[in-house]
Amino acid sequence: MRSHKLILALALTAGLTVSAAVSTASPAGATSAAATCRVELNYVDAYDVDENNGDEIRINLAGYMYPSGNRYVAMNNGDRAYSGNFANPTTTIGTTGSALFSLREVTPPAVGQGDVLGSVTARGSTCATLATGQIAYIPMHIFGSGYWYYMSLVMTGL
Repeated sequence: MRSHKLILALALTAGLTVSAAVSTASPAGATSAAATCRVELNYVDAYDVDENNGDEIRINLAGYMYPSGNRYVAMNNGDRAYSGNFANPTTTIGTTGSALFSLREVTPPAVGQGDVLGSVTARGSTCATLATGQIAYIPMHIFGSGYWYYMSLVMTGL
């Protein structure tokens, strides 16, 4: 009976040591290297926002602001905002390109471009390691004077 618990504990421990950055298992039927990759925002976590009443956040991707118009995502300490909250910022890169996702704090009522808090770059060199259908997560902690965010991108081989 104890050996089953020991085996389970060892299996769980081994599973925790596997890197979560790149999914190593190729999907069923994946036989070729990805020529391009789709990169999208996975989520943003707010660990410590700059303002007492929360921050107003947007994502800049290739000069386009997400969400568009005069909209933003209000975030307080402990909040998580998913891609859909930001109107799904997504792009495609090749194996030699890159995409910069900038986290920005804006000030209503005219939100504009706002101030850059930090950025996460998806690189083509990561795309080059993926098979068609395989995914990689690109996480980054974004720190500054009085704020701390965690942004995660997801890259899918096409």
